[in-house]
Amino acid sequence: MQEALFWQYAQIVQQNFGIQLTIEKKALLESRLFKLFNNKLEQSGFADDESFLSYVKEDASGTALKLLAEAITTHHTFFMREPEHFDFFGRQVLPYLERTVTDGDVRTWCAACSSGEEAYILEMQLMDFFEARGPQWDTMLLATDLSYDILDTAKAGIYTEEAVSSLPPQWRAEYFTRLANGSYQAVGRLRQKILYRRFNLMTPVFPFKKPFHVIFCRNVMIYFDAPTRDALVRKFCDFLEPGGFLFVGHSEVIDRQTASFEYIMPSVYRKR
Repeated sequence: MQEALFWQYAQIVQQNFGIQLTIEKKALLESRLFKLFNNKLEQSGFADDESFLSYVKEDASGTALKLLAEAITTHHTFFMREPEHFDFFGRQVLPYLERTVTDGDVRTWCAACSSGEEAYILEMQLMDFFEARGPQWDTMLLATDLSYDILDTAKAGIYTEEAVSSLPPQWRAEYFTRLANGSYQAVGRLRQKILYRRFNLMTPVFPFKKPFHVIFCRNVMIYFDAPTRDALVRKFCDFLEPGGFLFVGHSEVIDRQTASFEYIMPSVYRKR
């Protein structure tokens, strides 16, 4: 791929998905596009990077951008990643929500949920805590991602034995079923508590009708430049209840001057 062609791709990716591609990512983009052409576009006639770029620019249906999104997004996650967050969520956030949520509607958003591990952990914590406190509590969780393919993986909730080995034994026993091939699947009552939807964090106006009490958006903003990151943090602030919590990745720091957040602990912030 010529460098000039790479920068055209990089501009489209940043404008539409917020992801910043540096020149060091050229080989990665080339390999991702090669895989896309071979896996999904082998009958389409887009045999090279240049013809596919023309398709992306000219297609008004949004199909091309969705294919590009599948190609460039990274889906690396695992159960119990950055466990301090889940410990704080269980010890501090859930009791706070029990005290302050008056209508029983606990609204949690797992943004950029990838293959679902984070969303399932949060929902297991919510179910463990609130099911014991009566049927008036609704803990339905929203989990979103840019990729349709990874959302299908998350919805299925099927993981290898190695993947679930880091979960507490009681969670594996209560919330997962061992399949004939040795893998594990999240049980139906857990899967049904998570609403998976495709969502682009670069959407100009968020469509949510009510603000959330908790937003997890971890290890996503590392791919954004500072203005994009600041704009997204302001949107998160707008869509959090006062006193609501924002969790970001351990390698991410937000500028608290751009939105009304107070620092709670590393990578945990609270709306003032």
